[in-house]
Amino acid sequence: MAKVTVFVTLKPTLLDTQGRTVENAVHHLGYSDVTDVRIGKVIEMDVAADSAEAARSRAAALCDKLLANPVTESYRIEVDG
Repeated sequence: MAKVTVFVTLKPTLLDTQGRTVENAVHHLGYSDVTDVRIGKVIEMDVAADSAEAARSRAAALCDKLLANPVTESYRIEVDG
């Protein structure tokens, strides 16, 4: 069993309005040194696979079909175990 973590974020070329809103709030709280806030999602799952590469492949297929919008989002996969 592999523990898979998927990080989904907006593509860098797209304006992240939610990130921009959080960045403005952070600045209003006095943290002017925080910039370029981007908001994403983290998905954790256990995958029964024979190898880490098989688990990564299964997670990538899920990302392409369900978990990430390939037009607007990028994803990164980490496999542990």
